[in-house]
Amino acid sequence: MAETATDELAPDFDEQAVVEAAQDGDREALSLLYDHYFPRVYRYVSARLSSTEDAEDVTTEIFLRVIENLRSFSFRGLPFGAWVFRIARNEVVSFVRRRKVRSQVAPLTDTIPDPAPDHTEEVHTALTMEVVRAATAKLPEAQRQVIELRFGAGLSVAETARVLGKTENTVKVLQHKAIAKLQTMVPLQ
Repeated sequence: MAETATDELAPDFDEQAVVEAAQDGDREALSLLYDHYFPRVYRYVSARLSSTEDAEDVTTEIFLRVIENLRSFSFRGLPFGAWVFRIARNEVVSFVRRRKVRSQVAPLTDTIPDPAPDHTEEVHTALTMEVVRAATAKLPEAQRQVIELRFGAGLSVAETARVLGKTENTVKVLQHKAIAKLQTMVPLQ
């Protein structure tokens, strides 16, 4: 059986016990949940947003929503992680909508660092990520969500299916189609 990203993070992490303790006001349990989910949520958000500052702000908002709504969560066939990523997805969508309303475009210097001779690798990586991010934005919504959750957040196929409310086979098909389309859109170097 394949390990999920959650298993790789902490094999002894008893999610249900930690969530229940956090719901009862245990601050240490709340801290464990934050430490456990923050890296994956941040990767997911930063894959969707081009600005590090925006990704940090949105991730903070996500965890505020998680804390605000923690007592209302119950284990009814949906893992806590899937619930967290639904909140994350909703917050990212809300942020993007608000940003579109403002239609504020960041200057090029804010998104691509000025190259320095000793930072060529970092600049190349930043440019590559920007090309991939732009190509991913052109994918159909369902394919884009699968790519962002699978590769941005590092979720397994099963976890992605739960977050999106789709079957695992559907997620695999969407992932395959998205990767095939991205390969035609992003030039190989």
